[in-house]
Amino acid sequence: MTNAFSIKVAAAAWSAAAAACVFGFAGVAHAAPSNSNSQGGMHGDPAAAAPFWHFQLAPFDCGEMAVADVVGQITGHEPSEHEVNSAAENTPSATHAGPIYTPTSRTSNNDLVVLLDRYGIQAGEFHSNLDLIEQDLDHGRKVIVGLNDKTIWNQSGDRSQENHFVVVTGIDTSSNVVHLNDSGVTGGRDEQVSIATFDAAWATSDRFAVVTR
Repeated sequence: MTNAFSIKVAAAAWSAAAAACVFGFAGVAHAAPSNSNSQGGMHGDPAAAAPFWHFQLAPFDCGEMAVADVVGQITGHEPSEHEVNSAAENTPSATHAGPIYTPTSRTSNNDLVVLLDRYGIQAGEFHSNLDLIEQDLDHGRKVIVGLNDKTIWNQSGDRSQENHFVVVTGIDTSSNVVHLNDSGVTGGRDEQVSIATFDAAWATSDRFAVVTR
């Protein structure tokens, strides 16, 4: 939830022009027609997931914050931002030399699975679609996606590149709304965007998703 402290932190921390996992202020996008073929209704449980959202204080740890959110949802014991970043800083990357996380660069997509495994949570990485994500949510699986933050926050700038991770907590095909836990904005607890907006943002990662098993 928005509070004076977090707004001051966001304003003072880093420029909105930073390359990845930057902070922003988002509004709810207007609903648009769904591209999903599923029957109408809510998939997932955004209300149950909402307590595990936290606003990120570092500029490039949206992946770590998404992992912490999922760990909290599954185990009931969510690591703090410092704890999850320390774990990532001490875990070798599966895609490059060095650790999963450094304070100056965004975490690689494939390393989210590695970091979840550090907490005993098995997950796979996929190029998915809305129907499959709905099915995953229906089965209680947790979903992290890569997308473009400018698109979901309705901000100007480069909307062509994946640069942010969020947790998908629900898809309401009756209201054509996707529910997210988004650590990059002060209003990111159960952030809601239209399915069309979400899909446009998600397409920048070729619809990359990490799904727990």
